[in-house]
Amino acid sequence: MTDTLHLAAEGVSEHRPLIISLFATFVLVTLGITVWAGKQTKDATDFYAGGRQFSGFQNGLAISGDYMSAASFLGIAGAIALYGYDGFLYSIGFLVAWLVALLLVAEPLRNSGRFTMGDVLAYRMRQRPVRTAAGISTIVVSIFYLLAQMAGAGVLVSLLLGITSEAGKILIVVLVGVVMILYVSIGGMKGTTWVQMVKAVLLIAGTLLITFLVLLKYDFNISTLLGEAADNSGAGSAFLEPGLKYGIDATTKLDFISLGIALVLGTAGLPHILIRFYTVPTSQAARRSVNWAIGIIGGFYLMTIALGFGAAALLKRTDIISSNKAGNTAAPLLAQEIGGGPDSAGGAILLAVISAVAFATILAVVAGLTLASSSSFAHDLYANVIRKGQATQKEEVSAARWATVGIGIAAVALGVFARDLNVAGLVALAFAVAASANLPTILYSLFWKRFTTQGALWSIYGGLFSSVFLVLFSPVVSGKASSMFPDVDFYWFPLENPGLVSIPLGFLLGWIGSLVSKEPVDKEKYAELEVRSLTGHGAH
Repeated sequence: MTDTLHLAAEGVSEHRPLIISLFATFVLVTLGITVWAGKQTKDATDFYAGGRQFSGFQNGLAISGDYMSAASFLGIAGAIALYGYDGFLYSIGFLVAWLVALLLVAEPLRNSGRFTMGDVLAYRMRQRPVRTAAGISTIVVSIFYLLAQMAGAGVLVSLLLGITSEAGKILIVVLVGVVMILYVSIGGMKGTTWVQMVKAVLLIAGTLLITFLVLLKYDFNISTLLGEAADNSGAGSAFLEPGLKYGIDATTKLDFISLGIALVLGTAGLPHILIRFYTVPTSQAARRSVNWAIGIIGGFYLMTIALGFGAAALLKRTDIISSNKAGNTAAPLLAQEIGGGPDSAGGAILLAVISAVAFATILAVVAGLTLASSSSFAHDLYANVIRKGQATQKEEVSAARWATVGIGIAAVALGVFARDLNVAGLVALAFAVAASANLPTILYSLFWKRFTTQGALWSIYGGLFSSVFLVLFSPVVSGKASSMFPDVDFYWFPLENPGLVSIPLGFLLGWIGSLVSKEPVDKEKYAELEVRSLTGHGAH
């Protein structure tokens, strides 16, 4: 047990009843919301799309809740605390990505589909192969994203409750998985959306509080805060300049380009974000919801400056790393320090409150991710591929609930191995897979008349397998102390993020697959899709 973890555990030990009460209160309140929403879930539209009853603002708040995950709150704060300017690049990338989603995807996707990405692809292509590919891709991307949330949950609760045994940390990941399965299987999209809205409000409020207290300590002089962060980091002025993490050599520079491409293009291909566009009644509401999300998320990412650089200024780098080598505990430890330190009641209470908010963040995001993947399994794979469109809505929803259990178990099993990886880095991998497999197919389908079924399959499977394959043989999985399996070494791909290779490959394969395809292009279907995507005429 590290000194930092000892301090945190000792500091909160006398306040453990408060901590447990905060956690239990959030779980019980949100489960209550989920049960209430579950009673109103009558059919597939309610389960998948919340009955399309949410306003642009409500959906924008829910999208913000989905997007501001453990990667945002824990991973980015840790990355900034350890690497300064280079860590803040995550915040910039996550935010800029929304412009791609707003300009290219939000409104056309809402107009063209019904419940999932597969609906858009199947509109003018052969149903069974493209729905199978879309379903597989959605599940893989969601599981990559779920890994990050599970890693964050294990780190957070271990810090708060002083759990040091590996068995205890594994049990935490399992409990998160159980609660996640309950949220989705009972509440569907309605329950998940309300939980996301509650969580978004809590996260913004908690982040505002820490930002205010950090800036208050430095008399609201950001220059002083950054200067002290640089001095305390041990890197001096280099802490505030590019290159501390990504400027070491040619490989790290390429890794940064790869990361940037994945972050900027990945959002528009994330399944749990895409399905949110179907919860609003019109395409205009979908666009408004993205506008609201950009405003809320932009404000949040600006505050990560105070979280990350505040942690660098007020905490020792060695303490952050000794608590969690990827830096995932920087934000909770900052809350404890700014509240008065490990030995104070204020520090313990603030640590408990912020950790409860972060835990709420994790539970809400894993629910959204699980809903996206279970919906795609039930609607694309079960109803339209296995049952060939003959499944009733009741059977479809039942399949979605069983898929939730299966995906939850897979996420828990993989999450156990990802406990020591930086959650922002893990999420960046999910972005790379989404940008490689989903985004090329969506854009080609919406905007290229010549696109065919073969092009869609080459694009999805090529982007998916190349990105996952490169990750498996990258330093993320083996070969380094920070890897998922640090004791073995079978990596040969030098970059930690595969986006630089796999994203262009996904676009290229979709283009080549369509050009060499002998399948005739259905110009009438494309014309119908074009009118629907741009005007909303005939949209569900």
